[in-house]
This record gives sequence, C-alpha cells and structure tokens, in this order.
Amino acid sequence: MDTVIVQLPGPAPDPAPGAAPGLLRMGPGEAAVFGRGEPGRPLAIPLPDQGVSRRAGEVVAAEDYWRLSNFSTTATYVVENLEGAGEHIKVAPGRLGAPVPFELSRVLLPALGEPAAFKVFAPQHAYLDGPPGGADGEHTVSPFALDPTAKYFLVLLALCEPRLRSPSTAAVPGVTDVLARLRALPSCRGLTRSAVNYHIDYLVGAKLRLREPYEEGPAGGKREELVALALRFDLVREEHLALLPPRRPVHRP
Repeated sequence: MDTVIVQLPGPAPDPAPGAAPGLLRMGPGEAAVFGRGEPGRPLAIPLPDQGVSRRAGEVVAAEDYWRLSNFSTTATYVVENLEGAGEHIKVAPGRLGAPVPFELSRVLLPALGEPAAFKVFAPQHAYLDGPPGGADGEHTVSPFALDPTAKYFLVLLALCEPRLRSPSTAAVPGVTDVLARLRALPSCRGLTRSAVNYHIDYLVGAKLRLREPYEEGPAGGKREELVALALRFDLVREEHLALLPPRRPVHRP
C-alpha cells in the first residue's frame, strides 16, 4: 500500500489538457533522493535548476507521514501545507529525517530561477474510529479518511451534488461544471481546471484508491466511479451540501 505519493516536478512544456503529472509512489520505508543529479545519472525526484545541489535531500515514507532530509550545508528548505492558510515548516541545513505532518505538501528549495518545488501527498493518515477504549489491540481506522475542510472534498462534493439532490439524476458534472460551481467560494476563487483534474486524480489514486480499468461512461469512467463509491459509502451526505455556495434560482419565462 502506498504511504507517500510524490508529484514529480514540471511536466513537458505544453502538456495535453488533463494530462496527469508524473507520480512516484512510495511504500513504508522507501526513500527517494531529490536534486540536480549528475550527467547521465538522474535522481528519483529531478530538480534541474543549477542553484540546487546535485544531491539536495531525501524523502522517506513512514507509516502515515513522511520525513525530509536536507543534505545542503547552506540552504533552508520550506514545506508548505497546501490545505493550510500559510502554514509551513522549515528544514534547516543538514537536518536529517524531519517529520512532516501535512497531508498535502509542497517542498520549496532556493534556486536561480523560481524556487524549485515538488509536491508530496501522505494519504494514509490514521483516524481513530470512536473514543479510545480500554481494550487491547490496534485501533480501528477509517479506510476512507476524508477531510471536509479540504479542497479535494469540495471537488468530490460538487461531483456528487446532482445525485445527492436527485438520486435519479444520471449526469455527473464535468470539470468545467465543477469549476463554475466552486469558484463562488472565497477559498476556490483561484481554482483552475488543471487543479480540479489534479484533485480528482488525488481522490481516485490516494484517498479512495479506485482500481483501473475504469468503466467508460458518458461522464468519464473515473468521475463516474468516484461518485458511485462516495455515495455508496455515505462519504458525502446531504448535510455536506451546506459547504457549497447557494444555487442560483432558475428563472423560467
């Protein structure tokens, strides 16, 4: 089971619309070095800017989080919480194995151009099911640990909204529809089509762990199966609709 998923930086210039970025999947105990690399010897996480060390650091997957090592002797690295309001941690030069508690993170390194960056997702955070008891043994954890305050949850909710309001509705919204539905929220004013696609891929591959092949449907196999699974297990419910902006009334002639 994947513990950490790294979005490899920088797809090729002018990628096809909706193209999925390169992903590096890591299980517990696996490590990946990031940096500029050497000629003919690229690293697992390549950062080609000349201002980045050849071996700048390392990401190590743990059980439900990940660790970051900074191999630089001079540069401080920053890890941003992508779901937080400016929340971040700094990893000092030479720091080894710094634990990162964020579920969705962006690692930033000083570079000659724009800061070199890559994203790291730790989807296997554990959640206690119910209050702690006195029984021995491991706690029960939720197989689908979703955060209702996260943007990916809003994307899932917008996809499920038509069938939550009318179970007989067959149509699943497209990416453009989701974007239009969410942009009225202050937290989603900067949302883009590629970001919506990325959140869908994150839900499919990390949070709800759908398996390929997806059945083809009029709304696209991934989105169809995502909505079906979320509604089947009540991962989104009618009370969650309050998180969406009010719907505009339909004026009929």
